Amino acid sequence: MKNRVRDFRTAKGMTQEDLAEIIGVSRQTINAIEKEKFDPSLPTAFKMSKLFEKPIEDIFQFE
Repeated sequence: MKNRVRDFRTAKGMTQEDLAEIIGVSRQTINAIEKEKFDPSLPTAFKMSKLFEKPIEDIFQFE
C-alpha cells in the first residue's frame, strides 16, 4: 500500500522514533510502513490520521 507517512512525519519535524513512541509501535514498524513493506493495523492508521490531522485516505492509498 502506498503511503505518505514520511512526508507528514517530517513536515511535523518528527523522527521515526518520535512517531513510534506517540502511537505505541516500534521504530522498526514505522520504518517498514514508510518503506511500504508493512501495512499498518487499522488502529495504527487511525492514530496517524488523528496525529497528522489528515483523513486516512490522504495518508494511505490502496492500489
